[in-house]
Amino acid sequence: MDTISVTRAHGGTQHVVKHRSRETGTDMTFSIFLPPAAEEGAPCPVLWYLSGLTCTHANVTEKGEYRRACAELGLIFVAPDTSPRGEGVPDDPAGAYDFGLGAGFYVDATQAPFDRHYRMATYVTDELPELVASVFPIDLQRQAITGHSMGGHGALTLALRHPGHYRSVSAFAPIVAPGRVPWGQKALGGYLGQDRATWRGHDAVALIEDGARVPEILVDQGAADSFLAEQLRPDLLAEGCRAAGIPLTLRMHEGYDHSYYFISTFMDDHLRWHAERLR
Repeated sequence: MDTISVTRAHGGTQHVVKHRSRETGTDMTFSIFLPPAAEEGAPCPVLWYLSGLTCTHANVTEKGEYRRACAELGLIFVAPDTSPRGEGVPDDPAGAYDFGLGAGFYVDATQAPFDRHYRMATYVTDELPELVASVFPIDLQRQAITGHSMGGHGALTLALRHPGHYRSVSAFAPIVAPGRVPWGQKALGGYLGQDRATWRGHDAVALIEDGARVPEILVDQGAADSFLAEQLRPDLLAEGCRAAGIPLTLRMHEGYDHSYYFISTFMDDHLRWHAERLR
């Protein structure tokens, strides 16, 4: 594991780290913020943040405005990349932004040529926590997960697929039913094949319909988001949670779009919500 940078912020330190991944077979980069309590060696709870299409670890690290609250709350914040990268890693054949590099969709691909490197689900749930906990003072009994857009899909599906692994789950403008929207249909078909029955295990609404449960969910969504009606469909999550009896706090915000201006506005609320559940 190689440290790319360490920067002081709000009494803690912001690290950017590169390592060789056994799951993806590539070098992977992630960022991790250590609050002052962790700097002093105390085991701290961790929030995993999964980013959206085209992003790397850098987007939320530079624009997410999470460090002040994390320092106050004693919360470690980790942001992985969104896909494997490097020589030999296949991309979208047409070079589109919504598949391949920067668009791993937090699944373990089963279809060639993507199955060799695109193992983002196991990377996020197993390999990265194991690696980070071996170096930094993370309390793996107190994990939470959140994400934006494709990363919101990742957060919801990974929490639903691994009950008890995360104490809490939230999302910013998530893709809640990828099997029913263009982004998700392309990604799930490309990574998992055309048998739509296999997609259900990677679709938050379908997982809930099939019996998966989490204690509660927090979602923030901009009402001026240009992807709202075609790609995100929070109404489907609301229907699914209502039918399943899962408490869902879905907050719609007039005038807010899909950008980090939106995310950073409500980041503090999510951090405090998770911190209460990680005590």
